[in-house]
Amino acid sequence: MECLFGITGKDFALLAADTISARSIVVMKGTEDKSRQLSPHSVLLYSGEPGDTVNFAEYIQRNIRLYSIQNGIELSPKAIATFTRREIADSLRSRHPYAVNMILGGFDEKTGKPELFWIDYLGAMASLPFAAQGYGAYFCTSLMDRHYREGMDVEEAKKLLQQCINELKTRFIVNMPKFVVKLVDKDGVHEIEL
Repeated sequence: MECLFGITGKDFALLAADTISARSIVVMKGTEDKSRQLSPHSVLLYSGEPGDTVNFAEYIQRNIRLYSIQNGIELSPKAIATFTRREIADSLRSRHPYAVNMILGGFDEKTGKPELFWIDYLGAMASLPFAAQGYGAYFCTSLMDRHYREGMDVEEAKKLLQQCINELKTRFIVNMPKFVVKLVDKDGVHEIEL
């Protein structure tokens, strides 16, 4: 029932995740933050099995931080996505695979461009200008495909994201009342309101 969205603009990545924690027909929590800041300029959104998601996201977060401390450099969003994809692929070949789908967004300071990566539980990865995971992808991928344009500013991206959320509220049988929205740009990660 989870919904994750990501949109890149001219010099930012805009990411949103619902805050519902549910199992079957029961909502257990309505304030779950399904994101982890991995570095000063990258954020990971995750969905899937509750234990797997938090465990895997913290594992990735800690390893990225450890690499940064040991080597004195900040990894680019692409390097973080590649590491994350490899870890999920390796876990798939173990006795206890993680069932986690992710969207990783960030801003590469060297190139001065935003990046967005779609990663699924099978270790597939794609670099995209916009992405959706979970049930929200069924409703909003076509909407983003139609209205997305390269070089959007923040207000246009927020408007598109709001259209996606409104589409879910209109067509999806499950109530998704709240989304956590994060903006990643050259100044870092900011939580914003739509």
